[in-house]
Amino acid sequence: MPDTSLLECFETPGEVPFVIEHTSEEFTSVCPKTGHPDFGDVTVRYVPRAKADGGVCVELKSLKLYYQSFRNEGIFYEAVTNTIRDHLVDLMNPVWLQIITNWKGRGGIRSVIRADHGDIPAEYRGR
Repeated sequence: MPDTSLLECFETPGEVPFVIEHTSEEFTSVCPKTGHPDFGDVTVRYVPRAKADGGVCVELKSLKLYYQSFRNEGIFYEAVTNTIRDHLVDLMNPVWLQIITNWKGRGGIRSVIRADHGDIPAEYRGR
């Protein structure tokens, strides 16, 4: 299983809501059916809680190391996406969070998986 102990966070810098977006272009896991490597991009979008409400942000080096812990995992795209969502929600308890995984094509098929937590901010509806 991916190593959640690698994840760290820091106090959010303010009280006014804002959206954070991080994209990793080097995500790798393993297809549990074929054993072949899967390559994709992972985008995390979230609105942290206010500082007064104990809001935190994920620290980027720890996020990178966490992603790397998937490298030898036999796990389907959908499970990767939902697992990352669940782990980051447990870590940060954000107002809203969205994970988008965009997988490189194999066999002529590309896949994009989205998983949300909370209500989508108005500026992201329809994307």
